[in-house]
Amino acid sequence: MSTAPYQLELKVRDYECDLQGIVNNSVYQNYLEHARHEFLKAQNVDFAALTAKGIFLVVLRAELDYKQSLRPGDTFTVSVRLEKVGRIRWAFVQEIRRQPDNTLMLLGRITGAGLNERGRPAKIEELEPLFEVAEPEA
Repeated sequence: MSTAPYQLELKVRDYECDLQGIVNNSVYQNYLEHARHEFLKAQNVDFAALTAKGIFLVVLRAELDYKQSLRPGDTFTVSVRLEKVGRIRWAFVQEIRRQPDNTLMLLGRITGAGLNERGRPAKIEELEPLFEVAEPEA
């Protein structure tokens, strides 16, 4: 069972599947991104407002471990936990689990950073209260 502080429940739509009858691998990134945005909203961090202020949250790396495939009509949860991995970098640690059996379908780690309006690295103060501290990457 995930210990993540935030979970979003979704359902697979038919058009998200390929000819094999399973969710296309690229669609999982949409699920993860939607859950990250909803997580930020739930924490009163407005992604659009940050962008309007010249603060940009950018993805640097996406690591996805596909475990099993979702199929049309499957209900699933996407969990989100935010870890600080450097002065200006963080990672959204995410899981996709099929419901109701809680089967792990995907593990994801999306590493990002903040940029200011000049495209320079910037610490994002709005995210600081949300971090679970992890060991910094080497």
